[in-house]
Formats: sequence, structure tokens, C-alpha cells
Amino acid sequence: MTSQALAGWGKPDLDLSEADWQSTSRGGGDVQIAFVEGFIAMRNSERPESPSLIFAPDEWHKFVLNARGGEFDLT
Repeated sequence: MTSQALAGWGKPDLDLSEADWQSTSRGGGDVQIAFVEGFIAMRNSERPESPSLIFAPDEWHKFVLNARGGEFDLT
């Protein structure tokens, strides 16, 4: 399966079929990530056939910092 590139988003069309998907070390998360061709792909582990989000390294860094800072907390 190849990820679908969105027009105008500047993201590559990465082949994720051989990606080494990693889950949280606690085993309780629904999110998996893979490092592919210098980018970071993120997917829902319960629906791996769904489209993956693709991050450039600088975008991933900002996402992680903001997540750690609580920006995406839903409670």
C-alpha cells in the first residue's frame, strides 16, 4: 500500500508497505509511528489501512513539543 499524497501539501508519496511501525512502550496506545525516507509517518493501529499522517522532521519536533506541553489534551 502506498500513502496518498494530498495536492498542495508538499508531502511525498511514501511507500509504507515495508515500514517498521512502532507502538508506545506501554502497549496501550492506538497510535503507531514509522521513520521512512527521512519523514515520520503516524497511523491508527486499530485501522492500519486508513491514511497515515506524514510529518517532516521539523513538523514532528513541533508536534511532540506541543503534545508534551498539553496542547492536545482533551480533558
